[in-house]
Amino acid sequence: MKRFLETGRIVAIHALKGEVRVDPWCDSPDFLCEFDKLYFDKGNTPVEIESARPHKNVVIMKIKGVDTPEAATALRGKILYMDREDVELPAGTYFVQDLVGLEVVDAADGTVYGKLAQVSNTGANDIYTVKNDENEYLIPAIPDVIEKTDIEGGRLYIHRIEGLFE
Repeated sequence: MKRFLETGRIVAIHALKGEVRVDPWCDSPDFLCEFDKLYFDKGNTPVEIESARPHKNVVIMKIKGVDTPEAATALRGKILYMDREDVELPAGTYFVQDLVGLEVVDAADGTVYGKLAQVSNTGANDIYTVKNDENEYLIPAIPDVIEKTDIEGGRLYIHRIEGLFE
């Protein structure tokens, strides 16, 4: 598992004091606002976060040492990373980057359906896109379907419900 995970991209400057607008790649902008330290360059360059606040669907962020619009503009397009060790997830909750690539297996008979290729958030629940050489399936990430998530073993066990693969 990767230690440093992508958490957002700087998309624009905000006002004149060096603040930037960040497109959050996490469950909510509020989650990104919890960090005092994030990273550039795949985790190699730490940056101190002076302030962060949600604004509609983005985060307005002030990074220490970035005090002018010119300095903020130079960061446009940069990816922000978080250290997974800075977050304690509730039981049964996973980082999307850890789920993608898991082999999807029927818990009852061991049938392999493919690999989890994408996680989409619909508001009510996540939808997992599972792909194999011939097909692509959309599976709701609900307790009736998801039997067990084994990150270390590289498998996602599901309970096949009627209509899931038809």
